[in-house]
Amino acid sequence: MLKKYAEVVLKIGLNLQKGQRLFIRAPIDARDFVETITDIAYDLGAYDVYVKWSDEVLTKIKLKKASDDALKEVPEWEIKASEDLLNKKAALLSITGGDPDILKDVPPNKIGIAAKARNLAMKDISKRIMSNEISWCVAAYPTEKWAKKVFGTDNSKEKLFEYILKSSRIEGDPVENWKEHISNLQRITNFLNKMQFDFLHYEGPGTDLKVGLPKNHVWISGAQDNSDGITFVPNIPTEEIFTAPHKDQINGIVKNSLPLAYAGNIIDNFTLEFKDGKIVNYKAETGEDVLKTILETDEGAKSLGEVALVPVDSPIYQMKTIFYNTLFDENAASHFAFGRAYSSCIKNGEKLSEEELKAAGLNVSITHVDFMIGNEQMKVTGYKNGEKIVIMENGKWII
Repeated sequence: MLKKYAEVVLKIGLNLQKGQRLFIRAPIDARDFVETITDIAYDLGAYDVYVKWSDEVLTKIKLKKASDDALKEVPEWEIKASEDLLNKKAALLSITGGDPDILKDVPPNKIGIAAKARNLAMKDISKRIMSNEISWCVAAYPTEKWAKKVFGTDNSKEKLFEYILKSSRIEGDPVENWKEHISNLQRITNFLNKMQFDFLHYEGPGTDLKVGLPKNHVWISGAQDNSDGITFVPNIPTEEIFTAPHKDQINGIVKNSLPLAYAGNIIDNFTLEFKDGKIVNYKAETGEDVLKTILETDEGAKSLGEVALVPVDSPIYQMKTIFYNTLFDENAASHFAFGRAYSSCIKNGEKLSEEELKAAGLNVSITHVDFMIGNEQMKVTGYKNGEKIVIMENGKWII
């Protein structure tokens, strides 16, 4: 099953090409998965495979004990390495996992300092990746501490892996499963792009929010094309259909529906009030100080860069499990994202400068953090020239 999973990540997620380089970012706990991926990648004709390991325990030690000045410093060689691999059109695989609570006793301001410094240093690189200059994919690998957080018991890593495989459609012929799934997502995507709604109205428990959409916005789902026209799937698993909101046309109140796991902390039961695209009030029962660090990243962090629709009859939502991991929780429910918008979410956006994107209504920021708002009571209505069409009722597609 691990091999089948790795093949889906390489063949569907990255659509790795013969002679192409592969760049993997992975936690040390995912060593088995990385070894399997590397082995298969070379069988598929990879030119070379590069791995950048991370250790969350060492990260925690640094955040707690290093000076603020040290946390603000990002090595130039690290930036250059990423630029070099981007210039050589390497496919990028990011593996997520680890302990959701690893940084819970680290002062939020220390987390904020380090996150802001890295986001600033990697701003241009992130922009190129989010513009789909290369193929990129995020996938997951289970760990004991992550599994215990999800299920509350020890020795549940195997159970978490079963959930990951199921949500990633790793059964029968996984490649064919993914082709069918992408086709189904594309049907709804085509409808939304044809309609070109002026704005969406979200209604649900604690939520009454109107979100304007920019002219010539583009809805995207499942599969995308990179700058060379090669199709890839950025998230394994994926259930979302998303676009960018108009950064100045967001008004009302929204409440989260699932916890937000951010930098080893949990933010939950939070409410945001928007006026003319900006958050003017917020509160959270859990992790409000961490939420504050996100919103203070820069001016763009106080607005939204993504609106994504996910039905509650999706496999992940039906598991009735909180994963405390954005890759899975965002694909369990409709969500928004603080911060940067994907330039591909507006016609010819990849060719526009930052100022042109802002003029078109897209949000610009050095951060991008998803949070979930969908549930079984949510209704989403699209408005076009004064007419309205309900597109989701009780959290499910009705189009």
